[in-house]
Amino acid sequence: MAQAVPMVELWRGGLLESTHLGHAVICDRAGEIRAAWGDPARVIFPRSSCKMLQALPLVESGAADAAGLTPAQLALSCASHQGAALHVGAVRDWLSGLGLGESDLRCGSHEPYDRAERDRLIKTDDSPCQYHNNCSGKHAGMLTYTRHVKAGPDYVDPAHPLQRAILEAFEDLTGETSPGFGIDGCSAPNFACSITGLARAMAFFANAPETGSTRQRAAYRLTRAMAQHPEMVAGEGRACTILMREMGGRVAIKTGAEAVFIAIIPEQGIGIAVKIEDGNSRASEAVIAALLQQCGVLPAPAAQRYSAAIQRNCRGLETGMLQLAPGFAATLA
Repeated sequence: MAQAVPMVELWRGGLLESTHLGHAVICDRAGEIRAAWGDPARVIFPRSSCKMLQALPLVESGAADAAGLTPAQLALSCASHQGAALHVGAVRDWLSGLGLGESDLRCGSHEPYDRAERDRLIKTDDSPCQYHNNCSGKHAGMLTYTRHVKAGPDYVDPAHPLQRAILEAFEDLTGETSPGFGIDGCSAPNFACSITGLARAMAFFANAPETGSTRQRAAYRLTRAMAQHPEMVAGEGRACTILMREMGGRVAIKTGAEAVFIAIIPEQGIGIAVKIEDGNSRASEAVIAALLQQCGVLPAPAAQRYSAAIQRNCRGLETGMLQLAPGFAATLA
């Protein structure tokens, strides 16, 4: 069995302090492996990197069109957002338009990642609600589907019609029978697949035409919505938003918890999946940035912000460097 390979290193004081091992797969138009590092068969939970797969039933079913969803809302359905006022307001307005509210969500609440919104809550002695959950956009999409097909309210139940539709789409596009699921941080099932299966699914999105099957048209719309509305997919200061802006709407990318990252590159018809073994997102960001640069869609300065990043302390002193491991870097030259 293939093993994880060193992909990213942290140096301090002339010494190697940390090494991040991982895996990556690039799949082509045919869903075949074009390049791979580590173990392509490694089974993972994609976590939030597969939200566009989870959003497919929303579009395929006609629920999105029946609700009049905009491309920005479709992007939000694939988001792991910051809980900024932009995101909170968008989810609130979306559900209000459906005659639904915060209590209909099943994602739970947590403190917003956005500093301005967090400070506002503190100053007003207010509490976070489910709208602040980074997955509330995905859950708004799930509620939209549930309302459209008149299914029960517990849409995160693995036996719910929505989750069965997601599993069907997931297995179709990964080309695999999922070995099972785990419960994600937002309480929704997260189906497992191999890294190759995840990259194959992203290649489907990359190659989906605007006019094609119902599933292809849905994938096309979701990909373009993400690429054209990067502020909805993550938020200010986040790698997803920053890098998609740098690529000018040409590429859709999405991070997931525990250092998973995917990319969808329509102009080349390829899908990319990355998994770092220790779950550290600084490494997954470095690897996806390097692969996007190697594919010619991300300018070098933007990539090097993550893949050749000078480390500084609280006084601004240079303390070290985060960089690609030499063996991995050599394969990209």
